[in-house]
Amino acid sequence: MNPFLPTNRQEMLERGWQQPDFVYICGDGYVDHPSFGAAIICRTLERHGYKVCFLSQPDWHHVSDFQEFGKPRLGFLISSGNIDSMVNHYTVAKRKRSKDLYTPGGHAGKRPDRAVIVYSQMARQAYKDVPIIIGGIEASLRRLAHYDYWDDRVRKSIIIDANADLLLYGMGENSIIEVADALDSGLDVHDLVYLTGTVFKTKDLSLAHDPIILPSYEEISQDKYQYAKSFNIQYHHTDFASARVLVESYQGWYVVQNTPNRPLTQQEFDDAYELPYQRKAYTQEKMPIPAIEEVKFSLTSNRGCFGSCNFCALASHQGRIVQTRSHASLIKEATEMTKDPEFKGYIHDVGGPTADFRQPACEKQLTQGACPTRQCLWPTKCKNLVVSHDDYTDLLIKLRQIPHVKKVFVRSGLRYDYMMYDQDDRFFNELVQYHISGQLKVAPEHISNRVLDKMGKPRRGLYEQFVKRYERINRKYDMKQFLVPYLMSSHPGSDLEAAIELAEYLRDIHHQPEQVQDFYPTPGTLSTAMYYTGLDPRDMSEVYVPRSPKEKAMQRALMQYKNPKNYDLVYEALTLAHREDLIGFGPQCLIKPKAKHLKRR
Repeated sequence: MNPFLPTNRQEMLERGWQQPDFVYICGDGYVDHPSFGAAIICRTLERHGYKVCFLSQPDWHHVSDFQEFGKPRLGFLISSGNIDSMVNHYTVAKRKRSKDLYTPGGHAGKRPDRAVIVYSQMARQAYKDVPIIIGGIEASLRRLAHYDYWDDRVRKSIIIDANADLLLYGMGENSIIEVADALDSGLDVHDLVYLTGTVFKTKDLSLAHDPIILPSYEEISQDKYQYAKSFNIQYHHTDFASARVLVESYQGWYVVQNTPNRPLTQQEFDDAYELPYQRKAYTQEKMPIPAIEEVKFSLTSNRGCFGSCNFCALASHQGRIVQTRSHASLIKEATEMTKDPEFKGYIHDVGGPTADFRQPACEKQLTQGACPTRQCLWPTKCKNLVVSHDDYTDLLIKLRQIPHVKKVFVRSGLRYDYMMYDQDDRFFNELVQYHISGQLKVAPEHISNRVLDKMGKPRRGLYEQFVKRYERINRKYDMKQFLVPYLMSSHPGSDLEAAIELAEYLRDIHHQPEQVQDFYPTPGTLSTAMYYTGLDPRDMSEVYVPRSPKEKAMQRALMQYKNPKNYDLVYEALTLAHREDLIGFGPQCLIKPKAKHLKRR
């Protein structure tokens, strides 16, 4: 029997199944690896005795593809895949990407735009009375009305546009089993109004338990102040312990967001990652799926993040409470990894959203959840924050002692501010000596304090202290390893003055980024709410937002001011900002005067 889940009718029949319980429809190619959410959900259902078939990248132009396995007994499960389909398809400049790393051969065009909506509509055509349950990152972050960058307007909750019956948000291992067991018991999908981690639509407001009524879709789509107000309420109701039920109205319909599901226990987390994954892609064409390459020999050690970055949707999707796998589970997975014929002795990463978070931020979170109105690291460290890298350091030491492991790298994001709050150099010493491949990538994101405040990132001075500490420890071990900062242009709050401040910093450290990332307004983030409304939802203060393609191009060019192709844009930006002092021949100048430049060319 094929160890993968059935991907076509013939494979289903070979298992002796006449009908699946669930058909999982996915916008990604089929990768049976726990770094892919679809694999975790399907294997979790399988462990609980459910028959699951996997329909990968169906042709959405033909309903017959959605009838491949016949009528599922309990429902269709629909996800766009590991990435929102619009982010997958389009750059921040809204240009179509030429490759899709989650598709066999890296070929683009194998999934539709707004995949969850399109797949749901086709599944409804295939079998009108089969429950449609949507989930994954695309559904999770579009669970309520949201600003859509690609349409440049506020779109409805995806459960409305997809005409789905139920939406699972967040990390759904527990939720999916509660849904499956309820449907298996004979309950109608429309009766499943009581489950945490779910969203449903109804015309009966009494089905919402003690809700907060948000501004209606009509209000927030017409009034940016109301949008910011609604987002701020949602922003403070993402924790399982303190969140309330939220309700949004749509001309006679109500979309009800139940409270988030609880975090996994360590045993549940271990169990989810110890299911019988094949840890590779399954493709009929035998073409590789590029996205598996970086994660195939990586370990997920944690989930959740209390890092507060406003441009990140992790708090809304995974939550702020850090959950960890046990050392034993990770060592077991790493040991099995070494038996793979393709393993060359290198574990590529040990981490998660933030690699060095290996416990909840404080003891209070274990019983009372994360504070709804306070952050752990921003604007300064909370006095209750527990700062320790001991558990993570011990884990890394154990992993690199496994036979046949040559090197264990840390490539997930490290919170340099959290590292700075740890006065013990033990982790820093281990990191520099054993877990860096020539350069350490960290994410200050910007250098202007005004912009950093809107990003939810620590101020410039702390990063500069980190750089000095990194250099000191490298000198201690006679190592010449570089520090590569990730930087972002055009984030809300960043005007030309801030962009020039960043360019001057890059000049002073003699660094020019090879690639520059513009801020990408994706659904579900505080920064996206600022981008759309021009307001900071936390206090309703006005925020400067660079919107025009020209200004974004200038901010991007300033970060690569040495590139001759950027000369005219940099010149224009400096002139507009009245910073002609940076045009000249002195050591502080970014570019030479225009006449000289043109003559030299």
